[in-house]
Parts: sequence; C-alpha cells; structure tokens
Amino acid sequence: MSAIVPVILAGGQGTRLWPKSRSARPKQFIDLVGETSLFQQSLERVKDAGRYGAPIVITNAEYRFLVAEQAQERGIALGAILLEPVARNTAAAIAAAALVAVSQDENAVIHVLASDHLIPASAEYFGAVDNAALAARDGHLVTFGITPDRPETGYGYIAIGEALRHGAHKVGAFVEKPNLEKAEAMLAQGGFAWNSGMFMLPAKLFLAECERLAPEVYAAARGAVAGAKSDLDFIRLDEAAFAASPNISVDYAIFERTDKATVLPVSFEWSDLGAWDAVWKGQSRDAAGNAVTGPAMISNSTNSLVVTETAHVVVDGLDDVAVIATEDAVFVGRLSQAQNVGAIAKSLKADASTRALTETHKTSYRPWGGYSSILMGDRFQVKKLFVKPGKKLSLQKHHHRSEHWVVVRGTAEVTVDGQVTMLTENQSIYLPLGCTHRLANPGKIELELIEVQTGSYLGEDDIIRIEDEFGRN
Repeated sequence: MSAIVPVILAGGQGTRLWPKSRSARPKQFIDLVGETSLFQQSLERVKDAGRYGAPIVITNAEYRFLVAEQAQERGIALGAILLEPVARNTAAAIAAAALVAVSQDENAVIHVLASDHLIPASAEYFGAVDNAALAARDGHLVTFGITPDRPETGYGYIAIGEALRHGAHKVGAFVEKPNLEKAEAMLAQGGFAWNSGMFMLPAKLFLAECERLAPEVYAAARGAVAGAKSDLDFIRLDEAAFAASPNISVDYAIFERTDKATVLPVSFEWSDLGAWDAVWKGQSRDAAGNAVTGPAMISNSTNSLVVTETAHVVVDGLDDVAVIATEDAVFVGRLSQAQNVGAIAKSLKADASTRALTETHKTSYRPWGGYSSILMGDRFQVKKLFVKPGKKLSLQKHHHRSEHWVVVRGTAEVTVDGQVTMLTENQSIYLPLGCTHRLANPGKIELELIEVQTGSYLGEDDIIRIEDEFGRN
C-alpha cells in the first residue's frame, strides 16, 4: 500500500494576526504557540515514514526560502516545493499538487493540510488520519469535520449524513458561516461539524472530479505543471497557465458539487488560529485567564493576552484585552472582538502612509540571514546585518548609494571590485558608489555588522545582482 502524500498549503498572507503576522512573514512562519512555527509543527506531524511519504509544499514564490529553511531546521526532507506564480485560492493549488503526486505514484492518496492550523499530534489525531486514508481508498473524497463545542460564527459547517465505513459519513450539506442564532440552533440540534479545510483525497479520483466539475481549474493546473521549470530546489509553475484558473476554493469548485464527498467527524484538538482570541485559547493561562508571551507584567487584569517582542509591557486593571507589541507597531483591543483585526489591517494597507506596517517587519529575513532597520534620515540609513555561518550575499552593486560596514561580531569576508579583505570585530570597510561587492560569513558563528548607507536613493530595489546563489534576479 502506498504511503500517504502530505500536501501542505503554505502560501497564505494572513492579516488577522497583525501586527505580528505580515505579508513578508505571515503567521504560518512565525512562532505563535510553542517554540517552532506553525509550518514546522505541520511538518513534524507528517514526518512518520511509516505513514507518510515526503511532503509536497505549495507556496508563494516570495516564501520559497522560508519553506526550505524551516524544513531544513527540523531535518525534514521535502518531496517538492511548488511555487504559485499568482494566488488562485485552494482549488488550483490542490489540483497542481495532486498532478505532481500522481506523476510519482498513480495510486497516491494525498492528505491536504493548511500550514497555519494548530493541531496537537495526539493518538486521536493519527487515528483519524488512518481512518480517513481508508475511506479515501474506498473511493471517497474525505473532509475532516471538527465536532463543535461552541456556537462558532467564524467557520463553515457540514451536515453529517448517512454513515459509511471507517467512521466516514456522506455529506448532507455544506453550510456557510452562520449568524449566532443559527450556530446556536445547529449546536443544539447536533449532527453538524465545523469544516476544517483538511482533506484526504485519492489523487486520481480528485483530478477526475476536478476535470468534470471544474474543467477550467483542471486545465490551468495541468498546463502549469506541464510548463513548470526547476529553479534550485523549487518547481516554478507556469505563470500564464496557472493564472488562467478561476480564483475559487476547493469547497466551491469540487466538494459542494461532487457526489463523492464524505465527512469524517473528529474531536481532536484543532484551531485555525484565525484571530488573537484563538491564540489566547491555544496558550497556557494563569489562574486569572491571562496568557503572556515576552517581557510583560499583568496586574489586576483578567482574561487577557499580551504578546511582546522587545518592549516591556505592563497591563493593569483591565479585562478581555489583547496587547500585541512588535518592534514598530502596537495593537490594543478587546480580545473578544479580535475578528476586527483583519479589517483594521486592510485599512492600514490601503493607506500609503501605513502600508509598510502590513508588509514587512522592522527586521527582514533573507535566505542568507537578514537585517534590521535602526535609523533612517535624509540621505542616510543605518542597519544591522546578520549573516548565517557559511552564507554569502549576492555579488552586487548600487547606482545611488555608498556604504560603510563595521563588524561587531564574527568574521566577514568582503569582496570589493575583485579584492578580498577579511575583517574581524571592530574593523570596518568603505564601499564606494558603483563598486561591485559581496559579503560572506566564512566563520562558525553568526556574523553581525552595522551598515551605514548614504546617497540620493536608499530603496531595497537599488540592487544590481551580478551573481546570486539563491537564484534571485
């Protein structure tokens, strides 16, 4: 029997956990609950070679190095990293991954997972996975339905129909996100489950249903995979073909229209961490119901969440608040109204003066390390660069700025117009405007240096890359 092929969807740019989650590093790649990212926790759940094959990850091209690096950190080999050239929702993404899986094994069963859900790896969870795989091998398209414990208005629901084998049931109906009154009525009535967005699919059957029910999606995915190109360790789906797909979810395109849909009701712990109140529920809390991450003190307060990266936060005399403090932004609001954050983030993005706060953090990460902005003024900028051991930046030049580098930790190998210089702590070098230069870390510890830029234009797009080991233009 073939191993289950995990398909991990990791391309989302979630806004509902702003200011921690931003488009350059969204929630699946940050540590929200526990010491590893949600994406890494997803990888850990599928690493059992007795149950799973190598995972296929489909993500935005912007996140390709985050995916590769975070998988490497956990020592998990990936079967493929598919890069979506444009966002087209889940139907096209899953179809493309299914085509890749079938090309490797025509009898493949794929387990479709979101990379940003919180699911403890319990025996109950793996029992459900095994039952779903059995139901899929019986010829069903299986969705996991979470047994509700409250009248939730933020999820879609599935009506549970006639019982089948292995704990699966026919789908009675799909129910859109209800209002509170309807959610309470469904909870009281019973026989409904939350739609988790997780699936177990016989890949060949899924593709046949996709071709029958959503032919434009199928044709786009097939063309995108057929025209795909390898780029380092990544597979770039063909842009023109993939962009031709309708922007539609797999629920609307397939599951609500097929007679092959089944639901497996499950009761293992699950959260889509869709808002800060869900993060609060997923964390350990004190006797007063408070959850704290980072340097903070809570006094005379109850049922609150504090997440802070650097600033020491003190909350006194409050109830039901969320305080989220990053290097450059602070959100304060009612924890019970945390669903409002998504709309707030969209408003910030629509305003040119605040758009950057939704896109990047003060610290930006690159495949070689990253940098933090320290100070910016008229015609100058100060940054801290950090370079991982053995990594190097692209060979590059700038048209509008010169730079000074001062090493504060580690050893730097600096190439300027072909001449190589080794620098250690408290040594510096000047990079004149227009020179061809490269920075590398030949040492065993992380390299840190202070960069002072001066010039008429200091934007990140003033980089002409001549050579780059990461395949960037």
